[in-house]
Amino acid sequence: CGGSVSDSSGVLQSPNYPGSYPNNADCVWEIQVENNFRVTLTFRDIAMQSGTCQHDYIEVYDGPLHSSPLLGRFCSGSFPTYMSSSNMMSVRFHSDSRYSFRGFQAHYSSIPAGHNTTIQCLPDYMHVVVSRRYLQSQGYSAQRVTLNDNRCRATVTPREVVFNIPYNGCGTVQEENNDTINYSNTIRVASSGYVIKRKKNINLHVSCKMLRKSWQQVMYAAEDTVDVNEYQFGRYNMNITFYDSPAFQRQVRSSPYYIDLNQNLYLQACLHSSDPNLKVVVDTCVASPDPHDFNTLAYYLVRNGCPRDSSYVTYQSPASHFARFKFNAFEFMSRHPSVYLKCQMLVCRLGDYSSHCYRGCSSRAKRDTSSAEEEVDVVVGPLQLRGGDAPSGTTG
Repeated sequence: CGGSVSDSSGVLQSPNYPGSYPNNADCVWEIQVENNFRVTLTFRDIAMQSGTCQHDYIEVYDGPLHSSPLLGRFCSGSFPTYMSSSNMMSVRFHSDSRYSFRGFQAHYSSIPAGHNTTIQCLPDYMHVVVSRRYLQSQGYSAQRVTLNDNRCRATVTPREVVFNIPYNGCGTVQEENNDTINYSNTIRVASSGYVIKRKKNINLHVSCKMLRKSWQQVMYAAEDTVDVNEYQFGRYNMNITFYDSPAFQRQVRSSPYYIDLNQNLYLQACLHSSDPNLKVVVDTCVASPDPHDFNTLAYYLVRNGCPRDSSYVTYQSPASHFARFKFNAFEFMSRHPSVYLKCQMLVCRLGDYSSHCYRGCSSRAKRDTSSAEEEVDVVVGPLQLRGGDAPSGTTG
């Protein structure tokens, strides 16, 4: 149960709904809609163990589970509606080992945030757009909008002032803050006037924060200026590619990738980021015949950095943005045409020896992530057994 949800609208419901939910369930849904949209969540049915909500309950968070404010916790009563302050919301459903009920059903949708300034955290830079109509309505000129580093100029169009602010330049400051890696800069809007002025300058602070499972972008204005407060979320840009040998020189470009039983399969994960001070490792890899279900029929190659398959081997990588590994192809003991891999990659600060990127095999719980690391899920496949119907599989 749980998982990442990216459609503009949809339905969430407890496992087996409208039948009884299972005991000891702990499901987390991360709803992420388009940048500069907000999530509206409305509950249509709630039937759970009532009382103090210590045993079975639902929690709604205004963003990622481990780093966002709690909007509400409940187990009965009226059907509430929640709205996020960003493009992301998390919903957690928990049950204990005692009683079981029908559970819940909720509908979510996305609505435009409707602000005059928008921000996107892209893989290599922050994309910030300020409405010229808004600036003019406040008495400011688009020509007086600058960055901390005056050498980095905005693109001024008839309707917008656009900044593409790199994470590794233009005065962008990098720092670690609790469980985030933070890239921040300041857009300055100066009041016009040569001798005197009666309007305050605007300092618009923009930042992209790397959280446990997402990029969080934050935008706000300095005190005593225009009040702007935006939160958006994005993802690291990561891909996994098959190679035909341990030299990792020639990619396998065919899809599906037809393989032989017990064949060596070589994979390379690559993190696309302009920040050179990041390190990526393989945390968990699991194989499944269904790219949307890695629970019903799944086989783990590695879990929490601990190899589960005897053929799983890691290789030394040429740079910290790459992770290389291999395993031997196998087939599921049932007839499935394809096999998919789902790999959870861990991104940490380079040289942070307290992080799991350096500590390796661990039995940690999911929420025990280090001070500055993020988990990214990547699905690759399909794999098919050459000359037969039974598939070979691996996952990550």
